[in-house]
Amino acid sequence: MRTVKAAAAAVTVAIAAGAAGVAAGRFASDAALKAPPGRPLPTEPRLTVHSLAAGRIALTRDLASQRPGTYGLTGDGSHAVVGPVLDSAPHTADTVVRRLERVTHGTLEPGDKVWLTPALYTGDPRTALGLDHTDVEVSGELGTLPAWFLPGARDTWVITVHGLGTTREHPMNVMGFLQRHHFPVLDIAYRGDPGAPRSPDGLNHLGETEWRDVDAAIRHAVRAGAERVVLHGWSTGAAMALHAAAHSTVRERVSGLVLDSPVLSWEATLRALAAARRTPGALLPLAVRAAQGRTGVHGDRTQKAADPEHLKVPVLIFHGPDDTIAPWCLSRRLAERRANLVSLHTVENAPHGAMWNADPEAYEEAMRRFLTPLM
Repeated sequence: MRTVKAAAAAVTVAIAAGAAGVAAGRFASDAALKAPPGRPLPTEPRLTVHSLAAGRIALTRDLASQRPGTYGLTGDGSHAVVGPVLDSAPHTADTVVRRLERVTHGTLEPGDKVWLTPALYTGDPRTALGLDHTDVEVSGELGTLPAWFLPGARDTWVITVHGLGTTREHPMNVMGFLQRHHFPVLDIAYRGDPGAPRSPDGLNHLGETEWRDVDAAIRHAVRAGAERVVLHGWSTGAAMALHAAAHSTVRERVSGLVLDSPVLSWEATLRALAAARRTPGALLPLAVRAAQGRTGVHGDRTQKAADPEHLKVPVLIFHGPDDTIAPWCLSRRLAERRANLVSLHTVENAPHGAMWNADPEAYEEAMRRFLTPLM
């Protein structure tokens, strides 16, 4: 009897441990599969507002708050824009002072919890930038996708696709540049975004299925008169652009790709987001398996879409070694293997999706040189 009881106890413990492992893997995979648009990713620390003065804001000293460049600063019910670190401004040892460019909505008070975001603008292109636009509807696989269309004189359109943790407000960072160069711009929301249909399982697929909404946007642009399109994607939006360029029913109209912080391996990105949630390393494989089981995505089709042998159009990549979500080494390897088609613009000291923020002038000059032959 003792032997039977011991065996039963061992089985019970094993079942409990297995169930706990499954639950832990599922929870860890939520960091990527349930990342809500417009909310901070787990890699982005919460900062405290310590003080405010005319044109200045003191934030918790952190590697994030010391980043060079210009960023959005978002809290619960507020949004502002902060510029460079002001090293000469008086501050305590545990704070960093940055230039406070503007408060776009809400208020900031000492003690507020905030986080940095690459999105400088809120609202729509007219209210945020003074740019004329039309609210349009794109017919997608799951239903109607809201989009902003900004007219331009050229017959090459730029379709912009945001990525993890942001919304279609993020591409407004480059809309002024694109409008100055007379490109029509179609900025889309896709499945899971505010105003767009949910995916059937309610989960993000890190571009593996969402790319079909980009395909719908290309077809919409072609029907509306676009002769060619350039896809400009950030993060998982860059993965969608790669998929669309490889598999779209009108892929012959795609003349170029601009990829910012591209997710070239969804498994690597999922692992990074799960690890940022303090998931023990031993459980990361469980997070990947949980994601595969929940989404039905097996294998990494993004890597296949980014296979250097499959690329047919010029590609400009903005990426850097400080991206902790999408490995920079994969972008570097892609550029090395197809140097005739792929240009890599390396950006230092910039987090995921924020290559423009670190140095807008250099970013836009690289874009100008890339887009000129595609006009």
